[in-house]
Amino acid sequence: MLFHMPSRLYFGSGEIKNLKLIIDDYLKARNPVLVTDAGIMKSGLLEKILPQLPGIKVFDQIEANPKSDTINTIAKEMRALTPDLIIGLGGGSPLDAGKALALLCTNEGDIEAYEGREKYKQDPLPFLAIPTTCGTGSEVTWVSVITDVNRKFKMSIKGPKMYPAVSIVDPDLIQTLPPSIIASTGLDALTHAVEAYLSKPATLITDNHAVKAVQLILGALEGAYTDIKNNPTDRENLMFGSTIAGFAFGNSDVTAVHCISESIGALYDIPHGIANSIFLPHVLTYNLPDCYRKMATLARLSGIKDTNDMTASQSFIEMIMDLSKRLHIPQFKDLNIGKDKFDKIAEMSFENNSTPSNPRALEKKDYLRILENAKHT
Repeated sequence: MLFHMPSRLYFGSGEIKNLKLIIDDYLKARNPVLVTDAGIMKSGLLEKILPQLPGIKVFDQIEANPKSDTINTIAKEMRALTPDLIIGLGGGSPLDAGKALALLCTNEGDIEAYEGREKYKQDPLPFLAIPTTCGTGSEVTWVSVITDVNRKFKMSIKGPKMYPAVSIVDPDLIQTLPPSIIASTGLDALTHAVEAYLSKPATLITDNHAVKAVQLILGALEGAYTDIKNNPTDRENLMFGSTIAGFAFGNSDVTAVHCISESIGALYDIPHGIANSIFLPHVLTYNLPDCYRKMATLARLSGIKDTNDMTASQSFIEMIMDLSKRLHIPQFKDLNIGKDKFDKIAEMSFENNSTPSNPRALEKKDYLRILENAKHT
């Protein structure tokens, strides 16, 4: 049984105030650069960062579902600056982009050459992750997911040297998030925890993190959605749940939910949290015959009293579907993806390297069935 989590984690309200101290005294970096997106630039969050790092070069071109051509273009400019630290500020997209850029700053060529596991020849630069949503988990994982624009395929670029050197998880950074983002990223974090627990590579250690994450997220999500600014306990529990869900899936794996959501995200630029939120209950329904006993544990820890494992698990799935409705998560049919596109989505989903981790065996035809069921729900 292996559990690997080398990132140094600073967690708590107000931790962002220690950014300069962490950079100077622990990381000993003298020429950092910052990677973020246009939304962060407009949000006011940079006011907590820039006064601590006067003159820092900011790259704010990262889009949702970061694209390979964007990464390659930034890397050429970034290499000329010879930075010694990459800082990622934002949701999963800036954090994944930051990891990819940390790799390209020490390795030649384009990011497409590094798809897969440990393809880099030189260790990436140190990376400092600062999440500003409650769903990424990327602040404690070794994976960067980048969309190859030529193949319209989400690549996983991974390796043990790609873990952030440091992560600063400050719940205060999410207190201005709109409810829709809290809903989708919060359910994204729940997806990470549930998939980690049910995946084939799960271990006793990842299970403990996943179970705690499910309890924290379900207990905090609606309160945060209703009034994030005035619910500091829910903010903290949501961020803590998201982070330890990252501990879990980063050391086990995700399942078919991510296989589908990554395919749809690559093809149609659907936000990752939305896609995961939509497909979590549908994949759980498909997986039910092979993992209902384990799913029943999550059901009972979530307050479901039913002593029958199968019906308790069914109630757990229904609870997630009801929660999604209360949080106004769209349905699959709302994405306006035609049935003629299902074959391509199913093919790409089947080719995803997390398909073997799904608790129930999947073929392309099974992905098609999941898509059909989701379309008519």
